[in-house]
Formats: sequence, structure tokens, C-alpha cells
Amino acid sequence: MILMFYDVDTKNIDKLAHLSIKRGVALQKGQNLLITAPLESLPLVRKIAEYAYKEGAGLVTPLFNDSDITLSRFKFGNDESFNIAANWLYNGMGEAFDNNTARMAIAGDDPMLLSEIDPNKVSRANKANAVAYKPARERITEFKINWNIISWPGKAWAKRVFPDLDDSEAIKKLGDAIFHASRVSNDDPVAEWDQHNKNLRDKTDWLNAKNFHSLKYSGPGTSLTVGLADDHEWMGGASEAQNGIICNPNIPSEEVFTTPHASRVSGEVCSTKPLSYQGTLIEDINVRFEEGKIVEAKSSKGQDVLLKVLDSDEGSRRLGEVALVPNSSPISQLGITFYNTLFDENAASHIALGQCYSKCFKSKKDLSKDEITQRGGNSSMIHIDWMIGSGKIDVDGVDKDGAVTPIFKQGEWCN
Repeated sequence: MILMFYDVDTKNIDKLAHLSIKRGVALQKGQNLLITAPLESLPLVRKIAEYAYKEGAGLVTPLFNDSDITLSRFKFGNDESFNIAANWLYNGMGEAFDNNTARMAIAGDDPMLLSEIDPNKVSRANKANAVAYKPARERITEFKINWNIISWPGKAWAKRVFPDLDDSEAIKKLGDAIFHASRVSNDDPVAEWDQHNKNLRDKTDWLNAKNFHSLKYSGPGTSLTVGLADDHEWMGGASEAQNGIICNPNIPSEEVFTTPHASRVSGEVCSTKPLSYQGTLIEDINVRFEEGKIVEAKSSKGQDVLLKVLDSDEGSRRLGEVALVPNSSPISQLGITFYNTLFDENAASHIALGQCYSKCFKSKKDLSKDEITQRGGNSSMIHIDWMIGSGKIDVDGVDKDGAVTPIFKQGEWCN
């Protein structure tokens, strides 16, 4: 593992760490920082901690995971252990967030780590973890605190993306792709992100001024109408958390997104890219909505897992997010399937099953769960993005009177 550290560009590691503190999580003087990360990403975590303390951080606390330990659980753990999760840990996270601790997550594990594991064990463990994670998840989805997610080119992930390359070449190539997508390959990533945030804000300002009642998607295999939640607000790029801190939750990010109405989605839609979910690759997803709910679902690969996901809870068959991404986005132009939602969702327009973001409302601060539901926001223990956009998809905005305004034509912005 130590040798692999040298396969990743150290200058770009430094720039990504600096960007994640300055514009990603936007850490404030005296603020604590909680980091979760794969063990392989230690060089990046060390640099993040360095820049955090230079910014005046209170306490930086890293929590590491390891793929081999995860596999040991599923191979040798007793059967009852897959019904439990670390409630104490997530309760502690929730308490930390209530005390204004910032959150940073580093992605980099093998996206197919559990592909050979008994799917019943994986499903039970995922469900137990989703329930236990609620105290932390709610603070994040409600945007109570400033948070950020970035990525590290782990060896197993790199080999999934570039199976024909040797370990060193695969890690380097994935690292270069991550740095390019994260806009840190130039001399001044902070300035680059300031301009990128402005460009995304121009799009959200236009969409918010239009205040569309619904979106209409059309293209091969897709004829879908997505109603938008009452008082919805489009967001993208840098956003203000409820603690008043403006941060970039996702690096990379090419999307503008909002909350759909959980009861006003109808029609058919098919996926345009594979979805990698908890070790299973789900391909060629095709679903039909009636009155907001998926009533038919199939896929060419991973259908058993897809159906289990849809039965996670009452809200798992309804939408919690709708996002627009142009086909010309830098990630799309790389032509790489990352098998990682953070990247793949920023290569194409997408929708998300499950939990909505309560921040995507014009009166977004301190809305109660009942108020969110009344506006059409969905509630669920899951939030799973999958891609429905391509260069063949058109998107129109429809106002309350039925007037239509083109938004995307063949995958590109019209305005």
C-alpha cells in the first residue's frame, strides 16, 4: 500500500486537499472536522488535516475503513450480526453535527467489493446501517452543517475502471481523471471553482425565475413527467448550509438540482448509464411511474437487487431529487464509467429514489418534516441516484398554465 502512494500526483493531492478545505467544506476558524476515509487515502487525509489546522480548525478527527476488514465481516461474521449496525457511532456523529462539526467524506473503495457476497447478507446489513445512520443522515440531507465529499484513486477501484492496465498505471490514470473532474489540474483550483460556481448559479437563477410546475423528459425509451415540489428551489455548486457557511458539498459537481413532488411523477424512463450499488452493477433500468410511485421496474442486470432497493421502505419507490447535467460536462467528455455515483451522476442528468433534500425549498430553513411532506418532499432511508440523461434526451419546463419552455435539447442547455 505504501508504494501505491507514489503512483498519485503529489502536487494534485496537495491542491485537492487545499480546495476541499477552502471551497469544499469551507472550514471556519475554531470549527471541528470529522473525516471518514478508506485507509488507502491516508496521504490525502494527512494533507487535509494540515490545511484544516492552518485554517484554524479546532479538532480534526479521521475515521478510517478497510476493505479487507469489511470482507472479513461478510465471510466470517455470525448470521445475526448482519441485523445490527454501529448505532453508537452514528448517534455520536449526529451529536457532533449538532455542535457544528463539519463533515468530510473521501470515496475510494472498490465499488464492486461485495459483488460475490450473499446478497441477503448485504441487504440486511445495508438496511440495518441505513436505520442506524439516520441521526447523521438527517443532519446532512437537511444541510444543517457544511459538508463535502471528494475522492481518492484506490487500487481496487482503479482496476475496476481500467482492468487492462497494471496496478500502477490504473491508479495513475484514475487519479488523473479524478483531478481533472475535480478541476484541480490547473494552477489555481480555488479561482476555477469560483468561476464554476458562478456559472452554475446563473443556471439556478434562470430556473428559479421560471418556477416551472413540472419537467418533461423525452428520448429513446423515455417519456417522463416530473412534477416539482411546491416552493421548490434549484441549487447547484456552492450553497449555504443552515449554519450560515457556504460550501461545495460535492467535488466534482456539474449538476443543478431540486426537489420533485413525490406524488406527481408519471410515465416511463430508462437509465443511460450503469448504476453501481453496494457491490452490484444494475444495468438498463426501466421503470414506470404512476401518481409518483414506481409500479413496474426491470433491468437487464441486477434486477433482484433493484427490486429489493425499491422495497426498502414506503418512500423508496418515489423520487427525492431531480438533477440536470449537460452531456458536454467534463466528466461526460472523459468517456469513463467510474462505477461511482459521485462521478457518474455528474456525467448525465439524473434522478434519485428516496430521501429529498429539505434545503431545496425557498423557505428552506427549519422546515418541519410535516411541512416538507406538505410541499411534496419525499422521505426515505435511502437516496440513490441513477442516470437518465444523454445526448439524445430533451427536457422541457412546463409552467402551471401549460406553457412549455425548452431547457435541454439533445442533452445541452438551451439558454
